[in-house]
Amino acid sequence: MSETMIGAFLPGGRRVELRRVPVPNPGHGQVLLRVRASTICGSDLRAIYREHLGRGPEAYQGVIGGHEPAGEVVEVGPGVDNLHQGDRVAVYHISGCGTCADCRMGYQISCTSPARAAYGWQRDGGHAEFLLAEARDCVVLPSFLTFLDGACCACGFGTAYEALCRIGPSGKDQLLIVGTGPVGMAAGLLAGRLGVTRRVGVDTSARRLDLAKRLGAIDEGVLAGEGALDMVREASDGGFEATMDCSGSAAGRTLAVRAARRYGRCVLVGEGGRLELDASPDVIHQQLRIEGSWVTSTWRMRELVENLARWGLHPEVIVTGRYPLAAVAEAYREADAGASGKVGIVA
Repeated sequence: MSETMIGAFLPGGRRVELRRVPVPNPGHGQVLLRVRASTICGSDLRAIYREHLGRGPEAYQGVIGGHEPAGEVVEVGPGVDNLHQGDRVAVYHISGCGTCADCRMGYQISCTSPARAAYGWQRDGGHAEFLLAEARDCVVLPSFLTFLDGACCACGFGTAYEALCRIGPSGKDQLLIVGTGPVGMAAGLLAGRLGVTRRVGVDTSARRLDLAKRLGAIDEGVLAGEGALDMVREASDGGFEATMDCSGSAAGRTLAVRAARRYGRCVLVGEGGRLELDASPDVIHQQLRIEGSWVTSTWRMRELVENLARWGLHPEVIVTGRYPLAAVAEAYREADAGASGKVGIVA
């Protein structure tokens, strides 16, 4: 193994820099992974690639980018007995303190300890040849899933699955997905496996709606804008039992809430933006249940990969761009254009 490796850094201003850095050595409770796939997330684009927010959980600390990695264990540190050399894993992308109530429940995303560090944000991520990971953050992949499948589960599919579990759609329900980017497409594919009878997508991009439909993530697409609410209500015979906003926009969230039928359930997933409603007619009189869902948990991620194998569903079906690490800048440009599916760095 070489003593150095290539890693991709995101200095802001839509720039990507490749640098040669030392290959890390695993300490107690850690493993070294040879990265096989690392996909690009919309939050990377919004908060690091375009600008640096520099505050709270989204504070970028000048580390190697990429919080959706999957790879092969090549070295195991002391104190690790649940992983072995050659294991294929996806990495849950937040490493918490491990002792607070949220971490003990597996929701390290909600850890508020100063020790909390997200891969690709406050500690080195997966846009590199090797990755140092905490063993407790690794989820072993069933043999059915590829490394690229695993990378898609590390955040995007995990986020979509968690949100769906919050509102529990089934064969009794129609589902509206506002925002048919990678997370929205993941939600549509998973909802189909959960038995949802009808999936309608809304997006500002006709290309993304067409792609989501071709991939089988939605049954119908509606272009966002004036008249969209009337169109989706008509498509659902008056309103949806379940709705999900993956857009992160004020207009998208409002649409998701107002498109739900009485006693419906709405889950908000997309980051950023505001939520503006008339409380009585939009929520109280409709008797809606509105939930926020932030990423997922390690135990839910394990449940997801097991279900994907049972369902015969490969998350990598939504990946439309595959690039080697040397072309990571080109990969970010494609992802930032906002017209494709998922974009991944593969080895």
